[in-house]
Amino acid sequence: MNPKDDPLHLISKRKKGLLRLIFSRIGLMVLLILLQLNLLLVFFHWFSDYFKWYAVAQALFSVFMVLYLFNCDMDATGKLTWLNLIMLFPIPATIMLRFTMSNLGHRTVKALVEKGINETKTLLKQDEEVLREPELITSGTDDLCRYAGRSGCFPIYRNTQAVYFPSGEEKFAALLEELKKAEKFIYMEYFIIDEGLMWGSILKILAEKAAQGVDVRVMYDGMCEISTLSADYPKRMEKLGIRCKAFSPLSPFISTHYNYRDHRKILVIDGKTVFTGGVNLADEYINHIERFGHWKDTAVMLKGEAVTSFTLMFLQRWNISEKEPDWKACSVPAQPVKAEGYVMPYGDCPLDDDKVGEMIYMDILNRAKSYVHIMTPYLILDNELETALKFAAERGVDVRIILPGIPDKKAAYALAKGHYRSLTRAGVKLYEYTPGFVHAKIFVSDDEKGVVGTINLDYRSLYHHFECAAYLYRTDCIADMESDFQKTLEQCRPVTEESIQKEKFSYKVVGGLMKLIAPLM
Repeated sequence: MNPKDDPLHLISKRKKGLLRLIFSRIGLMVLLILLQLNLLLVFFHWFSDYFKWYAVAQALFSVFMVLYLFNCDMDATGKLTWLNLIMLFPIPATIMLRFTMSNLGHRTVKALVEKGINETKTLLKQDEEVLREPELITSGTDDLCRYAGRSGCFPIYRNTQAVYFPSGEEKFAALLEELKKAEKFIYMEYFIIDEGLMWGSILKILAEKAAQGVDVRVMYDGMCEISTLSADYPKRMEKLGIRCKAFSPLSPFISTHYNYRDHRKILVIDGKTVFTGGVNLADEYINHIERFGHWKDTAVMLKGEAVTSFTLMFLQRWNISEKEPDWKACSVPAQPVKAEGYVMPYGDCPLDDDKVGEMIYMDILNRAKSYVHIMTPYLILDNELETALKFAAERGVDVRIILPGIPDKKAAYALAKGHYRSLTRAGVKLYEYTPGFVHAKIFVSDDEKGVVGTINLDYRSLYHHFECAAYLYRTDCIADMESDFQKTLEQCRPVTEESIQKEKFSYKVVGGLMKLIAPLM
């Protein structure tokens, strides 16, 4: 019997799911709403004669909060969400808003992140001759690079080979072979690590390399401690000679920092090779076990100059908790590899005011001439990104989005369907992957631009997570990405006006309700 089918294991998963809910913004909001309802009942019972004055005070308070929100620094969709919540549940919504905007618990982390960026601004220098290449200028790619490179950490490179993997299985096979070649260091940063065939095969090689003197470091998001790994996992790894840590591990102290998860997937080997994309280190990502039907995912392997940027990205997160940060691994430029095109690695940090992931997606949409083809597991859009998708389609660009046919989260699935009618009426073509779940996060446009990374089209990725990706311009693998999109399209059902009308009533209701709190999801 599969251990994961054992009843005790299922009970454990339910407990971990409950803990994840408790440590989420939605869980805290629900708790505050219940407290307010209880207070209202108590007030009504004890102070019925004065209840009308409470109602007047609540109305005045709501008006004050509306004025406050309209004058604060927040995106329009977020303001609308908080306005709705405050009008419905003024006390808990106000407490939650104040808590969210207080930055309680993550000011120290923010300062450390900024310190790391400032310390490394001069390590990776942009080759200005590359930015003056005519093809970059005529396509507007040079401007995009200047925007992404304002932190000093994300140059665009030539001399980088990019290999695209249309499945987790293909990435896994290549990853094992590359790990065996490691001589100096292996740096791994993943949102999810789960024990099983995939991680067990990788861990065996890591332990062997550590015994040979290779510097092996593993970092995973702290939420793994209540989902897939034990709290003492770093100590267990240290016994194998592997340095290991959880990013933002959970503790009894309630902090807004828990909302900012490390969603990145980075594997750097010797500063020569890097893997990134949607694939985590768990068996469903390689279809060794089945969850939500067939799991469709993608990844990219880079070799050459651009690898140094991913080495730096890893060290910027790793060094947050190091007393003496060490940047040596990224101070030596990676060896060039002759290849066509350009590669710009980039990251997105939720602790600053820049939405780099969303801006790059919107740049592709706004500059597209022929097509933009997208795969994403979630479609929870703010007004700016939805407008960019619709505008591209309305000016004649072939905008197509492949989404899951079998969801992993039904609430998010219902919310995605809430965007279907608006997008399709503007000419955006939507498709659902009938064999199962799409976890890929790719953009490909006009046979010359592409993005492979960790960034979903949802609020969590665009606003609340640490993310990373590779922007590809005229690399050989762009053709492979478009070919994979077309092959995947053959296994999809189109979303039509008729299919939207026939959608389950429950999805329509849940999707409509979820729009009220979309930025909290």
